[in-house]
Amino acid sequence: MSLIEVKHLRKEYSNVTPLKDVNATVDRGEVISIIGPSGTGKSTFLRCLNRLETPTSGEIWVDGTNMCDPKTDLDMMRRKMGMVFQSFNLFDHLLIAENIMLGPTRLLGMGRQEAYDRALELLAQVGLKDKALNYPHELSGGQKQRVAIARGLAMNPDILLFDEPTSALDPTMVSEVLSVMKDLASRGLTMLVVTHEMRFARDASTRVFYMDRGECWEAGPPEQIFEHPLRQETYDFIFRVRSWNQVIDDVDYDEPALEGSLEGFCIRQFMGRRAANACQMVVEELVAQRLVPAARRVGLAHPHLSLTLSVAEGGENGQLDVDYRELQEACGGIDPLEPTASDDLSARIVSRLAVRQSGTTRGMARFHIGWDEAVRS
Repeated sequence: MSLIEVKHLRKEYSNVTPLKDVNATVDRGEVISIIGPSGTGKSTFLRCLNRLETPTSGEIWVDGTNMCDPKTDLDMMRRKMGMVFQSFNLFDHLLIAENIMLGPTRLLGMGRQEAYDRALELLAQVGLKDKALNYPHELSGGQKQRVAIARGLAMNPDILLFDEPTSALDPTMVSEVLSVMKDLASRGLTMLVVTHEMRFARDASTRVFYMDRGECWEAGPPEQIFEHPLRQETYDFIFRVRSWNQVIDDVDYDEPALEGSLEGFCIRQFMGRRAANACQMVVEELVAQRLVPAARRVGLAHPHLSLTLSVAEGGENGQLDVDYRELQEACGGIDPLEPTASDDLSARIVSRLAVRQSGTTRGMARFHIGWDEAVRS
């Protein structure tokens, strides 16, 4: 029998039905990432598992116990399931160590010294042993979430539930929390994670649940979900495109603002440093070193350069489309992006990426930017 079995789970509210008919199983030691569009019942599903929400109908079996049976001791069962929320839920008036000690001392009857020693062990595990005597307000968001994970582990749960644990964090802090979660996954802890972090879902999960419209539409190993999804809806979600768009209408454009906008986009998409650097380098060299100087040379004050960087969420690459048709026309047939014999950086980038015109339209270029390195289009 699986550690968790969910049969025909349904949850209704007066104005919406987030869960219509969810069926799923989770074996001991599995790491399940639950993905899908916003508003499709993912968090509700997690909260039904430990009965923070009361299902309308259906069955939830955890380690052989029916969580929907009125006779079930929910307090005892919840001790088997730690929960990590979006918003940390730490007690501001307690020290970090005391936040972690609270559950073991009150619910498990553990002595304060033993609970404190255990808190230090768990804080060391998440890299925060030196913060034991700090208060929550003295920690960053990423550090608070790591404390919340340590608190969830303090009850020695069989299952750890994560409800979008990185959604409330600044993008720069996400990686430190994901690193801790990946470490837990490697230790064999049973985990269910509602997440929008596609890389975590792909790299750390044993299986992925794709939820949509109140049902679990597809479940399988990451290789299937991310490379060969069975349903069109799964494919559309995994490979939905996110774009950064900028138009440069003046040769005296605000270059720092452009760079800041692109950097912010890269951070929001959780690109690695190498990927972000590749994108920023290509845009900077094309715009600042080639297109804008070319516009100045021909006296085109308003070149109307359009840049679109598209990123596939489930993929490992980006695509940069550049529309410089007005500049191309003003240059009298000379392509300002045509590689030259010069060995300057911009020439080498353009030569390596190989400008490809879109159809027969001059002044339209497309570049492929791999996450590991810039590669030929």
